[in-house]
Parts: sequence; C-alpha cells; structure tokens
Amino acid sequence: MDRLQQKLKRSSESSLKTANKRLSRTAIVGTIIATIIVSTPLLYSLHESVPSGRVWDTFLFTYDSGFWEEAQYAMWVYTSKLIPLILLTIWFFTCRHWWYHALLVPIVMYVFQSVNSWNSEAGRLDEGTFVVLLPILVIVVPSIYLIRAKMFNKINTADKTLEELEEEFMIKPKGLWGKIKQYF
Repeated sequence: MDRLQQKLKRSSESSLKTANKRLSRTAIVGTIIATIIVSTPLLYSLHESVPSGRVWDTFLFTYDSGFWEEAQYAMWVYTSKLIPLILLTIWFFTCRHWWYHALLVPIVMYVFQSVNSWNSEAGRLDEGTFVVLLPILVIVVPSIYLIRAKMFNKINTADKTLEELEEEFMIKPKGLWGKIKQYF
C-alpha cells in the first residue's frame, strides 16, 4: 500500500511540475505579447526622434531616405504600416473565434504595403493592393461563409447555443508552430 501511495505522490508531483512549466511558458509568452501591445504607442512615436534630413547616421547604420526625401517621413511611413501589421498578426495568432481567418485579408494588405514602402522606387504606394488581395479574398471569404452556413445549419437542427457551436468550430492547435502548420 505504501508503494502505491508513493507512486501516486510522485505522479502528482510530476504532473504538478509539468503544469507549472506550461503555466510558466504561457505566462512568459503572454507577458511578451502584452509588452509588445502596450509599447505600440511608443514604437509609433519613434519616428519623431529621427532627424528630418535626407540621411540619418547612427553608430549602427546609415539610412538614406531616397524616394521619401526625409528620413523622419520615411520612418513615419514604415511605422504606420508595421505597427498595425504587428497588432493584426498578434490578434490572428491569439484569436480563438471561428472567423479569425478574415484577419488574413488586412494582414496581407499591410504586408503588401510594407514591402511597397521599402521599395524606394514606388511612386504610388498603395496601387495594386486589390490585385494582390483578390486571391486571398477568393479563398477566405467563401471559407468563412461556408463555416457560418454550417454553424447556422447546426443551430437549426440542434439545441446548441451559438457559443457552444463557436466552441465546437474553434481550432486549438498547440503553440505557435501548430498554428502555422495547420495552414500548410
């Protein structure tokens, strides 16, 4: 009997350690995500510390604004594209709702605009966005509609609430890598 109790005690201690490691990892990741979200106003205002001249010299690098003519204006353009992209990406990877695939559309739009803003020869920054977004829209919009139709079909044939159905359609991969692997 003593052996069985010792075995149970070791087993519960082991599972407690595993749960603490999982909680610790979750707390660390959550803290990093929260810090990024909270620091976005600071990150957005960093362009104000950039000199207004054409060339920006630091001890790490030298930046020539090229097409933008002023380094401060170029940094303003970059931050106005990257900050929403960062926030949308965090939202996409942490969202637990069935409609989170709809976030891919603005994410792709901001990626396209960010790449265009780095291209110093871009005369018209936001042109062609719809052409790039069209294939994404063709995939995402019907997928979301089909999921919604399936949910409402189940609502009409079952006695489940909308929250229970949303929970049923929720995809819960383990970790960031699991979330990325579900798309490929």
